[in-house]
Amino acid sequence: MSFAPFVPLLLFVLTATISPGGATTLATASGANFGFRRSVPLIAGIAVGLATMAASAAAGLAGVLLAVPSLQFAMRAMGSVYLLWLAWQIAGRGAPTLGGGTAKPTGFAAGIWMLWHNPKGWAMTVGAAASFAALADGPIRLGMLLGITFGVSALVSLSLWCVAGLLLARTLRTEAQWRTLNVALGAMLVASILPIWL
Repeated sequence: MSFAPFVPLLLFVLTATISPGGATTLATASGANFGFRRSVPLIAGIAVGLATMAASAAAGLAGVLLAVPSLQFAMRAMGSVYLLWLAWQIAGRGAPTLGGGTAKPTGFAAGIWMLWHNPKGWAMTVGAAASFAALADGPIRLGMLLGITFGVSALVSLSLWCVAGLLLARTLRTEAQWRTLNVALGAMLVASILPIWL
């Protein structure tokens, strides 16, 4: 079987997962404040959330969610409130305290939860399921294809954003610089909510 038919899918998914948004901002903030190793559960949770969302979209669940306006509104509202809370947590941080701090990185389950309440993510995965349905025989195989593609791409993309945050953090020397970075990352996370409502 030729690889060529899958190239557009890979380009679509890579573009979707590496472009700035809520998940990439969280990965960057986590890398800056907690380092790569402690950010792995968040990255894995977001990747699993996106993979299962893509598989569910291919199986038809997204069609149900998108057809019920009240459910869409509830998802939007819950996701927005959660992202605002995360933005507040990030913006309120100063320089990381090595070993003695009480702040904890966002975990695996929170990464999944955030993704599953993101209407933008549903729209993206539904679009992929509709656009690339011809690449697989039936919804199960399409779900597996999209789930694996979105999951692996998210792992790679979010790891890069996390490392970028880690490298950025190494240039910061003062408490004021850390506060500025964290406020900027919190503001970016708030800004990522706007497309959910527009």
